[in-house]
Amino acid sequence: MSATDRAVGLAVAAARAASDRKAQEIIALDVSEQLVLTDVFLIASGTNERQVSAIVDAVEEAMFREGVKAIRREGKAQARWVLLDFGDVVVHVQHAEDRVYYALERLWKDCPAVDLPEDARGGSGEAAAAEYGGGTPDGTIRLAGDDL
Repeated sequence: MSATDRAVGLAVAAARAASDRKAQEIIALDVSEQLVLTDVFLIASGTNERQVSAIVDAVEEAMFREGVKAIRREGKAQARWVLLDFGDVVVHVQHAEDRVYYALERLWKDCPAVDLPEDARGGSGEAAAAEYGGGTPDGTIRLAGDDL
């Protein structure tokens, strides 16, 4: 079983909103095989706390327009790692440093990537998608800023 069309559509809407706020390395992972709570994880990075907050606000506004409200929101006050739970989609907006440190892509590397349109990938999104899809010979996933 893979992510529903509704979940993928919501992930794309959230990714576009994040991209509009200059989020970096936006990727979506189909976690429906691994989790019963959600279908898609959307992960995006911001370069500072103010940008992380702006990305979160834009995602919430876009999802509201899609008729979806966050069930839960964690981390907005610190704006280092904000989790927005929309049911079918869970959005992680992380400060770039925290994203490299926690490396969610590595934790969920067995989950297939959801293909996002070009305008929903953010800065360096193509590189992240290519690296996530292909990985490295040893199977690890590298993010921008990772040492080779």
